Amino acid sequence: MIISVPATSANLGPGFDTLGLALTLHNKVDCKPSRFFSVAIKGEGENNPRLKGNNLFIGIFNEHYKKLTQRQQNYRFTFYNQIPMSRGLGSSSAVIVSAIATAHEAAGVRVSKRRILNHALVYESHPDNITPAVLGGFTTSIVEKNKVFSQVKHLPSYLKAVVVIPNKPISTARSRANLPRSYFKENAIFNLSHAAMTVAAFWNEDWEMLRLATQDRFHQKIRMKMLPELFSIQKVAFDSGALMSTLSGSGSTFFSMVYDHDASVLSNRLKQKFPDFSVKILDFDNYGLRVEK
Repeated sequence: MIISVPATSANLGPGFDTLGLALTLHNKVDCKPSRFFSVAIKGEGENNPRLKGNNLFIGIFNEHYKKLTQRQQNYRFTFYNQIPMSRGLGSSSAVIVSAIATAHEAAGVRVSKRRILNHALVYESHPDNITPAVLGGFTTSIVEKNKVFSQVKHLPSYLKAVVVIPNKPISTARSRANLPRSYFKENAIFNLSHAAMTVAAFWNEDWEMLRLATQDRFHQKIRMKMLPELFSIQKVAFDSGALMSTLSGSGSTFFSMVYDHDASVLSNRLKQKFPDFSVKILDFDNYGLRVEK
């Protein structure tokens, strides 16, 4: 079997820990029964020997497979990774989701995507990345009594994502530690109103509203200061017609949404101004987790 999980961009400005969307950049795992346990990594992380010996996927897979079957079985895992690590594109969420889904498929246990999502919440307490990773599209989520409740909006093909992936990571734990422990009421109201407007704009497909709606006062500027080039990336994006331009997760990737006819223009300008960074034009993934026999 092959399990495929998309990259995600979370927060989207004011939707701190609640909003996210899925992108057509995927991590895949090929799982086959074997006489001996083995792990091979191709793509992102293939030159990191620690990933083979200390693999988050293997730990979660074994935990769920043993719980489902009451036995152990050797498998040969081959990982085909497209999602950059520690760049704010949901690489850890992709690992968590794919491990849970692979364990259920290997055990022959049919399980819904919603069930996989709730299992994933055990390892990732914020639903902004795991929800679009499982369900695809644009998602808004809340957590109640250890369950994720979410709404999903599919995105049209005439929209494109342009992502700038810097050559430096930003630690999620470190960037979160820099955030305030409390917020002024005015800033909380600002983010609440803008997050609500962001969701409304997505649902009504009022894309021109997103530039105003996705402003943030909770986390984005504080995190962007860890890599000041991000402010210039955002300016270039807006000057080139981006509908929205936000820090992806905790960074360091910066995400912009554009109409398809503006994607190449923005991509070329970003490549010229930031030659050391990777710039990709991506579609939106409206499906999420996939299982291929």
